[in-house]
Amino acid sequence: MANLKKSSTDKSIAGVCGGIAEYYGISSLAVRLIFLLLPGANILIYLILVNTMSDSPPSL
Repeated sequence: MANLKKSSTDKSIAGVCGGIAEYYGISSLAVRLIFLLLPGANILIYLILVNTMSDSPPSL
């Protein structure tokens, strides 16, 4: 099973949403929309994920 990592190719800010989309095999746009539409502390959750998710190896 693959580990949850930030995306090195599908990133807008830090690659968190792209990494989540790659992990679950869904569209990164859908993950970004879900993240924006969720009420509550989505900015705090994003900042925690940016700092805790490991970077994926750069692709060629």
